Amino acid sequence: MPEICRFYGIIIKMFFADHHPPHFHALYGEHEAIIEIGSLGLFAGGLPPRALGLVMEWAAIHQNELATLWESAIKLEPIGQIEPLQ
Repeated sequence: MPEICRFYGIIIKMFFADHHPPHFHALYGEHEAIIEIGSLGLFAGGLPPRALGLVMEWAAIHQNELATLWESAIKLEPIGQIEPLQ
């Protein structure tokens, strides 16, 4: 699962050829959340509140880029990186 971003100890990853709905994985320590790209809703799992807030802020800024990466990933095409939250 390629890492697409890392900030404040949070790792954002996306699987190639993954199941729908379009989503990404956010890892923080032993916690993992799956976030739906279209709605930015929590699909599964969870993170501590502060980490989840940072992930949601980052995802809102980069929602279009996430959708583009998803399209590449499901086609097994190379995906790039997205800028971290500053």
